[in-house]
Order: sequence, then C-alpha cells, then structure tokens
Amino acid sequence: MNSLFIPLQEPRPSAQGGIALWQLGFRPFYLLAATLALLTVPLWALQFSGLLDRAWLRGAVWHGHEMVFGYALAVIIGFLFTAGRNWSGQPTPTGRPLMALAALWIAARVLVLTPYAEAAALLNVAVPWLAAWGLWRALRAGGNRRNYFFVALLLMMGAASGALHLSLLGWLPTAPGSFLPLALDIVLFMVAVMAGRVVPMFSNNGVPGMQAQREPLVEKAALGSVLLLMLLDGLGIDGVPLCIVLPLAFGAHLLRWWLWQPWKSLRNPLVWVLHAAYLWLPIHLALRTAASLGWIVAGPATHALTVGVIGLITLGMITRTALGHTGRPLKAGPFEQAAFLAMLGAALVRVFLPLAIPSALMLSVQMSAALWSLAFALYLWRYTPILLRPRADGLPG
Repeated sequence: MNSLFIPLQEPRPSAQGGIALWQLGFRPFYLLAATLALLTVPLWALQFSGLLDRAWLRGAVWHGHEMVFGYALAVIIGFLFTAGRNWSGQPTPTGRPLMALAALWIAARVLVLTPYAEAAALLNVAVPWLAAWGLWRALRAGGNRRNYFFVALLLMMGAASGALHLSLLGWLPTAPGSFLPLALDIVLFMVAVMAGRVVPMFSNNGVPGMQAQREPLVEKAALGSVLLLMLLDGLGIDGVPLCIVLPLAFGAHLLRWWLWQPWKSLRNPLVWVLHAAYLWLPIHLALRTAASLGWIVAGPATHALTVGVIGLITLGMITRTALGHTGRPLKAGPFEQAAFLAMLGAALVRVFLPLAIPSALMLSVQMSAALWSLAFALYLWRYTPILLRPRADGLPG
C-alpha cells in the first residue's frame, strides 16, 4: 500500500459536515496554488499582449516570481506537510499555525504588487523558511533524517527569493531575473526526487502488468546532473561546462523515464499524466542545450520546464493526493482528464508553436494562458468542495 495514504493513527470518525480546510496542509495550499495559477497567468498574458498596461504587475520578473515562489511553493508546502506527516509519524502544522502560514503566503502575493518592497521581501523569505521549520520539527521528532534535504531545499528557496528581492531593491548588483533559474533548479530537483519515488510505485500499483524499474546508477546520474545544473546556475557558469552537463542530464532522465515503461501507462489517466509530465524534463534539457549553443531562444526551454514539467506534474499530483487523502477512489473522471489534456495542450502550444513559427509568439502565449487557466478552473470546480469537506471515509486528515 502507498505510504502516502496510510493514516497516522487508529481510524476514528471525522466530524461530519463543517469545514475541514485546516486539518492537513494539502487542503489550503492546493486551493491557494490553483487559485493563484488561474488568476495570474491570464493577467501576465494580457500584459504581455499589451492589453493590460499596469505598472504594478511588474512584467516578466513578477510573472516568474509568482509562478515559482507563489504557485510552485504552495504546491510544495501542501505536499511536504502532508507527506512529511506520514514519513515521520508526527504532526505537521494544522489548525491555527497552518492558517497563519497560509495568511502569510497570501499577504506575500499581495505585497509584491504594492510599493512596500521591503515587506514583500520579508514575507517571501519567511514563508518557505517557516514551512521548513514546520517540516523539520516533524521529521526531527520522528527521526526521519532521510528527508532532511527537503528542509534544506525550502531554505534555499527562501534565500533565492530574498536575493531576487534584494536585487529589485538595488541592494545587490545582479539582475533580478538571474535568480529565477536557480530557483527553478531547486524546484526541478524536488520534482526529480519525488517523481523517482512515486511514479514507479503509482505505475505498478495502478496499471496491471506494468513493471516500472529503478536502476541505482541511472537514479544517481539523473539526480546528480540536476545538482550540477543547480551549482552551475548558482555560480553563473555557462558556456562549455553547461553544454557538457546538459546532454548528460538529458540522457540520464530520458533513460530513467524509459525504464518506467511509459507506453503502458495510457490505461490510467492518473498515471499517464505523471509520465507525460516527466517526458517534458528531457525535452527541457534538450531545448536548453540548443539555447546554450545559440541555436534557439531560451523561452521554449524555460516553458518546457515551467508549463510542461512543473505545471503538468503538479496538476497530476494535487489531483491524486487530494483524492487519496480525502478517502476517495484513485480514479480520474472527465473533469480531471480534461484538465490534464488542457495543461498538456498549454505546454505544447507555448513551447513548439514559437519554435515552428516565431511570429506566432503572441498567439502562443495567449493560447497557452487560456488552456492553463482552463485546467485550473476545472480543478477548482471539481476539488474545492472535496478539499473543504471532511474525508469521505471518516478518517482524520
């Protein structure tokens, strides 16, 4: 049985009726992440198109910041607070502490649109650092040292956000956008670690006859290559070193994905969406290699990561874990499948349309934003009641 879905204590009935929003971290943070994704990407598309000229949106830096330190971070916190409870056998923040952290996350989203830059910087550092503290307390109490590195990654995300804000304030000489690749590498490493743990397990459990495999050398090469990319981006090193690491990373992740037997996953949407998302990782690495060599512009590579990998895998995971942790069958219905296809379409349009027709960049942004928003509108329509209500099976959580 998947350890992510094992209750920590003896079954007892949950209160029937009422709001269960603060019983476990995935509930508020999945809703917040989906709401932010639904609202901010269309705003960016309108601004990019010249249809919404508002200085407070702060252009591409705001868009990138909110996708990484707003959307992705919210999904990460929700997932780690929920998984961390099962890893450690100890409680992660619930109730009022969880409310307080969610309130800080919301305040941080608002403050980046205001002139209060110092306050925005403070809260955008505080949110991942406080989440790291909440996770560390549970892992330490449960003696689960294996997952301490997630605490370190949350601390690194806070530091990257802080550096970006200090640059915006003029206190660092580096361009603000230069810190986003490092932050994306941190998110990518988290995705690579968790995908390696759960995709083979979910595949073998969810698709009869599937035999997804994990080879130790391939695992080390895949994760190690992402760490090397993180190091190079953190030090601002490109050129030859980057052009050596990127193809090696591409080969390792493509082989890793192939060992999972993705061609057998199509029978289960909750499984194929994870395989489809992971395929975008070697696509991202191949496109980034081409961009590093000057063959293409950087945008398609970036969006293969942000929309293809991060967008699709987070949508798949917030669907699957929401079903599992609310005591519902692990089955994707029409809403879920439509959302998955919309997100896949958003990635395909945003990445490949500008490569095929460079003059269609504006159209690709608009179409991708519409499909992205459709995916999260469907998610919110289907899952807001589920995330607000107590578990269907009466268990806690």
